[in-house]
Amino acid sequence: MKSPSATPLTSSSLSPSTDRTLSILETLGDSPRGLSVAEMARGLSIPQNSVFRITTTLHERGYLHRREDDKRYLLSNKFFDLVRPKVNGKSLAVCSYEALQSLSESTSETVQLLVRSDDKGIVLEQVTGKHPVQVMGSIGLRVPLYSCAPGKAILASLPDQERNGWLSRVKLKKFTATTLATKKALDADRLKIVKQGYATDLSEGLDGIHCVAAPILNEYQYPIGAVTVMAPSFRLHPYQFESLGIECISTANIIRERLLS
Repeated sequence: MKSPSATPLTSSSLSPSTDRTLSILETLGDSPRGLSVAEMARGLSIPQNSVFRITTTLHERGYLHRREDDKRYLLSNKFFDLVRPKVNGKSLAVCSYEALQSLSESTSETVQLLVRSDDKGIVLEQVTGKHPVQVMGSIGLRVPLYSCAPGKAILASLPDQERNGWLSRVKLKKFTATTLATKKALDADRLKIVKQGYATDLSEGLDGIHCVAAPILNEYQYPIGAVTVMAPSFRLHPYQFESLGIECISTANIIRERLLS
């Protein structure tokens, strides 16, 4: 088996476990037929029990696929999911950042770019607002699609068959008193989102947080992400939703134009 050796650590600030994980992923990326735990351990000079723990974790998180016949590991399609937001070879995050900054400056609130990965949403980018008290998440955070404005904006824009498939797989539950946790409630909300062009979140994911969001559509009118303004409910009131919704729609259109140009 031809595979690179584990990268030697050159600084005490590096993480040995992270280094080993990346070495395993890089090796599997060069091994289209897959590798067993023993083969990876030998090829990378990593203890077999360490390889077992790392591959088990990656498998449980969906980043690796394990064949039943020979127990060899392969990279899963989840890695492609992480880099999927591109249009015409352009990065969604890169094309969005300037517009997100502009929206944050005009509202003084935190603005996020969210994309769909599997059946959840992932925060891909964030620009923090100017107020002393801000609502903030973290890049890479995974959230339920149905309990936040950007997730609902994406769901409302999906083709019927794909959205129904999502509904059949996801177990809906209430996170707050206002969470829309039934198909009937989400269907009614979808009609409103489609009509007005933006989605709202009245503390549906977390108490005390309101959000407004609009979907970013590609050339086929398919939602590749959503832009959202989020703020404490004491500062972002329902009467402000329409004006913020219009700003989110405008920002989403700017991002779309940059992707398609």
